[in-house]
Amino acid sequence: MKTIRLLLLSFLLACNLTAFAQNKTVVMQSDFGLKDGAVAAMKGVAVTVDPSLRLFDLTHEIPAYNIWEAAYRLEQTVAYWPRGTVFVSVVDPGVGTDRKSVVLKTRSGHFIVTPDNGTLTLVASSLGIAAVREINEAVNRRQGSKGSYTFHGRDVYAYTAARLASGKISFEQVGPLLAATVVTLPYQEATVENNVIKGNIPVLDVQYGNIWTNIGQDILNTFHPGYGDVFHVIFYHQGKKVFETDAPYEQTFGEVPVGQPLAYLNSLMELSFALNQGNFAAVHQIGSGNEWSVEVSLPAKR
Repeated sequence: MKTIRLLLLSFLLACNLTAFAQNKTVVMQSDFGLKDGAVAAMKGVAVTVDPSLRLFDLTHEIPAYNIWEAAYRLEQTVAYWPRGTVFVSVVDPGVGTDRKSVVLKTRSGHFIVTPDNGTLTLVASSLGIAAVREINEAVNRRQGSKGSYTFHGRDVYAYTAARLASGKISFEQVGPLLAATVVTLPYQEATVENNVIKGNIPVLDVQYGNIWTNIGQDILNTFHPGYGDVFHVIFYHQGKKVFETDAPYEQTFGEVPVGQPLAYLNSLMELSFALNQGNFAAVHQIGSGNEWSVEVSLPAKR
């Protein structure tokens, strides 16, 4: 009887792991845009592998060659998808060079198929690295594509992702196991030092010009701020001060007059800055990326 129970338990665990690793869902992002057939070609490769796959777009409007923004969009999105989802990220200015093509398995149970060029910087940190495998292109490459060196998104990444998501290969069959590290881009992590919060400006809310930071509510709460308290804020690019201002911490934009600055928590519960009905980034020439940073002083109590 004990042997039967053990066999049943092993079977159930095997079924669970299979479902976890292969949920037939592929989410794609790239810097290809939608003006030509590149994205459609990737999807065509995927459905040729398995017509029952569910294909979704994260975005294909990442600025050309912007590895940092690819890293941020993964960080912004991956955790909201079910475990077992396979992501394809193709922002690959080094296509055809010796950068590795990999699949990262996160500790949260997601898979990311991508060049290892910094794209995994943020998601590897936040979700953790369970394992990294280099794609064996002798096996995991679209048939007849070996003479092509400039479209790995179609020939290697979409193909491998589809095979993994559909269960035609296991994670172990992707290729050789690598050290549990990835190439990372330098940036200012959110920290508190001497009553000053330091952070990065990973991205802009481009529609409105709001400044988003990586300073989460948990770190901000070390200041115990109240609404109406005023933050002193300094913005830097490559360590050089670009702009300095004071901004009240508020719940909504309408709490300050039109055109005036405020600090608020964005939809990701991270500290952000805006002008009410104005474009903060354009007015003050603030950008985003791993070279942009911010310092926020303790608020002055009312």
